[in-house]
Amino acid sequence: MSSDLPISSPYRSTPALPVDDGERDRLSTRLNAAFEAGTLDADEYRARLDRLFAARTLGELVPVVEGLAPLPTYADPALVASSGGRPGELAPARSGNGLTVVAVAGVAGAVLLVVVLLLLLL
Repeated sequence: MSSDLPISSPYRSTPALPVDDGERDRLSTRLNAAFEAGTLDADEYRARLDRLFAARTLGELVPVVEGLAPLPTYADPALVASSGGRPGELAPARSGNGLTVVAVAGVAGAVLLVVVLLLLLL
C-alpha cells in the first residue's frame, strides 16, 4: 500500500505498535475538526471513525490519517505571539518584574564596589 505519510510518521515507522487510548483521542479530535471544517463528508467521517476504533495497530490507522491536515510542528512562543494588533502598530510596553530590578541593582552594586576598590588600590 502506497502512502503519502512521511516515513517518520509513527503509522509508517512503527506500524506494529498497539494503538493506545491517547492516540484514539487525538485522532478523533483531528477527525472532528476535519468534519467541522468541511474537508470530510459525513460518510467518510463515519468510515474513518469506524476504522479508528477497530484498529489494533498504528499501521491500521494509515487510512484514517491520510488526507487530514498536518499537525503544527511548532508553537509560537508567548514572547512573539500576536497580541491582536495590526502590522506596524506598537505593542504596549512590558513591565519589568521584581527579579529584574533586583538583578540590575545587584550588578550595579558589584560594579560600584569594584570601582571603589580599584580607586583605593591606586
